[in-house]
Amino acid sequence: MPELGALLAGLQSGDPVRAEAAAIALPEYGDQVLSELGNLVAASNPDVRWWVVRSLAGFPQEQAGKMLIHSLADPEVSVCHCAALALSMQPRAAAIEPLLGLLGSQDSLLARLAANALVTGGSQAVPGLLEAIEQDSTQVKAEAARALALIGDTRAIPALFKLLESESAILEHWASEGLAKMGVGMSFFQT
Repeated sequence: MPELGALLAGLQSGDPVRAEAAAIALPEYGDQVLSELGNLVAASNPDVRWWVVRSLAGFPQEQAGKMLIHSLADPEVSVCHCAALALSMQPRAAAIEPLLGLLGSQDSLLARLAANALVTGGSQAVPGLLEAIEQDSTQVKAEAARALALIGDTRAIPALFKLLESESAILEHWASEGLAKMGVGMSFFQT
């Protein structure tokens, strides 16, 4: 196992190859390194914060999850992207509310990554997504509808049926996809 100090230096080096190697290796150190990463996630350099978040994606510990959730509000949008992607790989119930808040982000990639993370959260995210689908924002509705369609939880059926009457083609599309996934609205004819 590589020396911890060298890995932390590599994470902060500015060299993507060294930083990626460090990000992959650091989770092997577990709790031992999380306090140091907690200090680095607040670094002034957004590149360092991004690599710390990239590394945290490999940690199953609750403390790492808290840091990822906190990083969803980072002032640098690329760090937020990385945190949302990490949370899609390691879903956490505590991330649902912050992720729901990002569905209306002006950065469409961040909104999409937040929705993807909510999809991996599965049925736990459904109540919040059902509330989000009632908002006025077409973007929020579209991301929520897509997430509900991909999750396929039957609690979403009434909301998806309502979207079939929408003037938005994207909302109608995701409503149809979700309902089809759940086998709702299918007709069988006997000849």
